[in-house]
Amino acid sequence: MTKKTSALPLAALGTLTLIWGYNWVIMKAALADSPPLIFAALRVLGGVAVLFVVLIWLKRPLTMPPWRYVVPLGLLQTTGFVGFALWALQYGEAGQTAILVYTMPIWLIIFAWPVLGERVHGLEWPALGMAVLGVVFILEPWHLHHQIAGPLLALLSGVFWAASALWQKRYAPPNADLFAVTAWQMAFGGVALAVLALLAEPVRIDWTPLFMGALLYNAIPGSALALLLWAYAVDRLPSGVAGMATLFSPLIGVLAAWIQLGERPGAWEGTGMAAIFLALALISWQQLRPHEDLPLRAEQE
Repeated sequence: MTKKTSALPLAALGTLTLIWGYNWVIMKAALADSPPLIFAALRVLGGVAVLFVVLIWLKRPLTMPPWRYVVPLGLLQTTGFVGFALWALQYGEAGQTAILVYTMPIWLIIFAWPVLGERVHGLEWPALGMAVLGVVFILEPWHLHHQIAGPLLALLSGVFWAASALWQKRYAPPNADLFAVTAWQMAFGGVALAVLALLAEPVRIDWTPLFMGALLYNAIPGSALALLLWAYAVDRLPSGVAGMATLFSPLIGVLAAWIQLGERPGAWEGTGMAAIFLALALISWQQLRPHEDLPLRAEQE
């Protein structure tokens, strides 16, 4: 890979990381003008509209994937992941929520063992231990009056994100178009979010410039542009490199929340965030290394 060909995908990945990382601050600020599920539904459905326009522009197929695959995917990846993330932001801080939502790879490792038969190995073991300690430090269960609603909702968001990844691995139809699958699952998940919002929350929206800017940010760079950048980078870079780079998204969220929102983590919370970040770094590093247990698995087969 030449310097020129590798520089552009890396630049795309860096831009994507900044977009995703800073969006935690934008979403937190937007909740001052709207309940969380209503904003979640609006941001998703706005992104769907932009994505379908992009699909038509790129002349990509608009055919809906099999509904038995794409509807559950939408409920997991959009309704669950996005819904719980926005709900967590209502009760918790932006930086803390970003770190806890990005525990997704930890949950994926845990679930993949019984579901896919992928055993925990190598650096994943210390990563799991560090992640557990990090979550305990953030929750601070020894403080009886510590607010844990936000952190628990953020963890649930990561759980749903991991479940959606498992669903994709197990049930994705062959030769499925990434763009079409993303658009359709977001459409179904966004409709489910809208129904839940109407049932569970008061319809209250203050159409301030900040709120409208947050919606535009989530619909255009946060959804359509992010998908294009991700597809371009993954197509031209090893998956381990892509995973290592996106690891910096929650770190950017923490730093941006600290600078812009004044969310300064306490000693226990900061230690917990650092432990989770190191755990995610170990998992990403593991993906960059060849699997040492391949000969063993070949012998077992």
